[in-house]
Amino acid sequence: MPGDLRTVEEQLADVLAAVRPLDAVRMPAADALGATLREPVRAAVDIPVFDNSAMDGFAVRHADVAGARPDAPVALRVVADLPAGSADDPPLRPGEAARIMTGAPVPADADAIVPFEATVGGLADSLTTVTVREAPNGVGAHIRRAGDDLRAGDVVLAPGVRLDAFQVAAVAAAGVADVVVARRPRVAVISTGSELVAAGAPLRRGQIPESNGILLAGLVADAGGEVVARLSVDDEGGALRDALAGLTGGAPERRPDMVVFSGGVSAGAFEVVRIELAGTMTFSRVAMQPGKPQGFGVLPDGTLLFGLPGNPVSAAVSFEVFVRPALLRMQGRARVQRPVLRVPAAVGWRTPPGRRQYLPAVVDDALTVRPATAGGSGSHLAGGLGRAHALAIVPAETEAVAPGDLVDVVLLEGWGA
Repeated sequence: MPGDLRTVEEQLADVLAAVRPLDAVRMPAADALGATLREPVRAAVDIPVFDNSAMDGFAVRHADVAGARPDAPVALRVVADLPAGSADDPPLRPGEAARIMTGAPVPADADAIVPFEATVGGLADSLTTVTVREAPNGVGAHIRRAGDDLRAGDVVLAPGVRLDAFQVAAVAAAGVADVVVARRPRVAVISTGSELVAAGAPLRRGQIPESNGILLAGLVADAGGEVVARLSVDDEGGALRDALAGLTGGAPERRPDMVVFSGGVSAGAFEVVRIELAGTMTFSRVAMQPGKPQGFGVLPDGTLLFGLPGNPVSAAVSFEVFVRPALLRMQGRARVQRPVLRVPAAVGWRTPPGRRQYLPAVVDDALTVRPATAGGSGSHLAGGLGRAHALAIVPAETEAVAPGDLVDVVLLEGWGA
């Protein structure tokens, strides 16, 4: 790389090499939404648990109705009612049927279901006889067989899977109450800068609203972490030292697994993180735009320290590229990178020479990508982050993107919402 610039891969490799897996904990599956599995989940019951009806209709012997058609209907005597949840298993002799609802257990003597639409009279309460005018499509028609999806003992979910709503529901359907997951990473977020004031406070000359703390705390939560502190400190140094000592000096079960700083890592005269944590963190220049200045270190107790640039877009991109993979690796996630799509550019834009570009972007319904702001990839364009739901990734050797060029894109949460 030009000069002393590191590649993104070199920086990320150093980060991931320092990650230690978190403790595993057992908890009710219903409380584990967003957590990462550390042990496989095996089904406690078959899915489906028993043979059940896929339709509202009539459980029949297929041989009784195999020849049914509109001009030659077949009449059957209705001998039982089977709503969902029924434990009944009524015997069915030749010429008999049971009225059955979707999800109800299929009688042992039945081998097909006739949907009510294929009968005369349908599901009327007073039925003692049903007339079938259309034969079901073979033995087993409209029957969901026990174990069609999974058998008891089968692996429902493997380690490394994040438990979102679909996954938690699958665990419950398999009759499993508890899961073993990674403890949520404890993360402290510290914004640095004497110019920072709380959003909504009056601003004097030189001051700006502090937004990086809110940004990074949200990104931590999205990655499965628990934000244990969100602080803002000035550039004088004492406040930063006190904050870090207070966070890392308590009981082990309360200490953060990671501290993420924003600001104070560049080459200026008042870079408080770089000055105060020299020797504890390594400060590098990475061949990416935005996000060239990066800091990373590990405390003796294993706490990871990340120093991200202070401009909001730089902080967001740096989190996505370096911090998020570390958080996922801590939890034992099977994959730590988002899937990459390749879509055409809707418009052209400039790219930085010699650095990989991570451009906050919008992917439209036509699956084309464009910058989220008219200003392109400026690291100060915080408002554009509100419109972005993707990052366009352009290689360092690409001089410019033209309309129609295929561009690598990672989709962030919120696309299409």
